Amino acid sequence: MQKELDELKMEFDKFHGIKTETIEQTQVKKDLEAVKKYGRALKDVKIQTPEICLEAVKNDGWVLEIVKIQTPEICLEAVKNDGWVLEIVKIQTSEICLEAVKRNGMALEFVNIQTPEICLEAVKENGWALQYIKIQTPEICLEAVKQNGRALQLVNIQTPEICLEAVKESGWALQLVNIQTPEICLEAVKQNGWALQLVKIQTPEICLEAVKRNGMALEFVKIQTPEICLEAVKENKEAIKFVKKEIFN
Repeated sequence: MQKELDELKMEFDKFHGIKTETIEQTQVKKDLEAVKKYGRALKDVKIQTPEICLEAVKNDGWVLEIVKIQTPEICLEAVKNDGWVLEIVKIQTSEICLEAVKRNGMALEFVNIQTPEICLEAVKENGWALQYIKIQTPEICLEAVKQNGRALQLVNIQTPEICLEAVKESGWALQLVNIQTPEICLEAVKQNGWALQLVKIQTPEICLEAVKRNGMALEFVKIQTPEICLEAVKENKEAIKFVKKEIFN
């Protein structure tokens, strides 16, 4: 009955010169509002339009899997919503891939054609994305460890600069450094005093920095000095239990 009434109204409006929406136009508006609220409502849409699909993936990127005709614009909005959606994009572009890894660096796994720019953005977002890099460069590795020092374990060729940035981000990354230098060790204990236990060759300067950051690191100082002990106890009174009586001789 309602359908007949709608058609009758259309004829009435047409006869009287009143502009009106077609039944299809009305339905499109309803569908548009529906997918704006709930992207998955697209599954009930009989006539998918680019605009409806665009709004649907803005709400839920994974709705792209039920979009009948993917366009670059629709795919771009989908990966902006969730970078992982790149996995179901049929035709990738550099722009789409770049947006995907900016949202989630680990989406690099699904990039068909890697470029230095895409790889760089991926590791800036998540250092662990380095595991998916086909061709590592010093710049890419540097950005990866800046984001996550522990990503150093994924670096094929370590350099002093890369190692330095890694321990600046996480002192514990010192355990992943192939060749320790005084500078690298110093930065590691500055970031985390506990990293002193990972230092292979201790120096007074390194030990002093470690206990300044964490007095309890005195436990790992091999050769104690009055200065080091004083700094340790100054930082944490509990460190007194690690002071050796020999320093008073």
